Amino acid sequence: MRLPRTAHTDRPWRIHDIADDFTVEDVWALPTPGGPDDFAWLVRQFADGVSGGVNGDGFVSRALFTVRWRLGALLGWDRPDTGTGARVPSLYDRLPADLLEGPRGPDLGKSPFRSLYQTENEWAAEMCNATVHAVMHLGWVPDGSSYRGQMAVLVKPNGLLGAIYMAGIKPFRYVGVYGALMRSIGRQWQENAIARQ
Repeated sequence: MRLPRTAHTDRPWRIHDIADDFTVEDVWALPTPGGPDDFAWLVRQFADGVSGGVNGDGFVSRALFTVRWRLGALLGWDRPDTGTGARVPSLYDRLPADLLEGPRGPDLGKSPFRSLYQTENEWAAEMCNATVHAVMHLGWVPDGSSYRGQMAVLVKPNGLLGAIYMAGIKPFRYVGVYGALMRSIGRQWQENAIARQ
């Protein structure tokens, strides 16, 4: 379920101090009910899901990602010189000492995202290309008598190209990507429930 931006901005997340110049693009409640100590399971599930690359789940989502990766290759959006450390510094350089000394979070394999940090209730990963510098943020929040995951996407578009890109993909994110992503996350969470017990 999509949430208002305040569902992210009103919480005392550490990411606020690290990415204060980014815009909160989307916030979603994840279908992942659990106990207070289940956040590490969610991060592991998420990392395992994107480690093979970001391609989506479901025909429409996969088709959209296929088009995106082909356009990126054709137009040079995803070249190494457009990423963190080349075009922009990594947010890792902004981390305070306690987060630098703590767990960085799981490896994400072929995914363009790289883990920044992980705490007991928060995880952040970043990616950068010619169009945008983005952060995927997961949090673990109370939800009535249990807890659930919450995902926020923070972005910093790269000039006019990035602004046009973000506006152009917005309807596709809502029609073809997020719905499939939420279903996939919920299904995987339920399948892994036995392992969490």
